Amino acid sequence: MTSPLASRVQLMLTFVLVTCGAVGGACLGFLLSGRLAALVLAGTAGLGAGIGAHLSRRQVVALLRPAPVPTPVDGYAEGLADAALLCIATYQAAVFPLTPDGVTEEERRARRHIAYRISAYEGLPHPVQTSAAAALEAIDHGGDAERAEAAMRALGITVYDHRGGR
Repeated sequence: MTSPLASRVQLMLTFVLVTCGAVGGACLGFLLSGRLAALVLAGTAGLGAGIGAHLSRRQVVALLRPAPVPTPVDGYAEGLADAALLCIATYQAAVFPLTPDGVTEEERRARRHIAYRISAYEGLPHPVQTSAAAALEAIDHGGDAERAEAAMRALGITVYDHRGGR
C-alpha cells in the first residue's frame, strides 16, 4: 500500500512532466513548421511523458517511501545479557561444585545475590530476564543438575539470539 503523500507527489510530478513535454513539443512545432506541427508534437510529447510517468510509477513511489528505521544495536543491553549469563553460570558452579566442599556457603550466597541482582536489572532485555529467572529457579531447586543445565543452555541461546550484530 502506498502512502497518500507519495501518491500525491507522484501525481504532481506526472502533471509537471506532461505539461512541460506538451509545452516543449508545441514550441518545437512552432519553430519547425507551424500550428499543425505544434499540435502534433505537443500531443506526442505530452502522451509520451504521461506513459513514461505511468510506467515508472512504482519506482517513483518507492523512492518517496520513507526508509524503515533500523533498530539500534544496544551494546549496553548486550553487555548486561552477557554479564547475567556469566553471573548465573558462576552461581550454578557454586550450587553444583565439581569437588565436595569446593565452595563455602558464604560464597554461594554472594554469587546468588549477584546473579539475582543482575537478572532483575531493568536495562536487561525482557526475554533475557525471563530466561534468567527460569535458570535461577532451576538452580535454586538444587537437586536436579540436568534441569539446571538445560535452563542454562536455554539462557545461553536467548542471550545469543538477542545479540544484534550476529
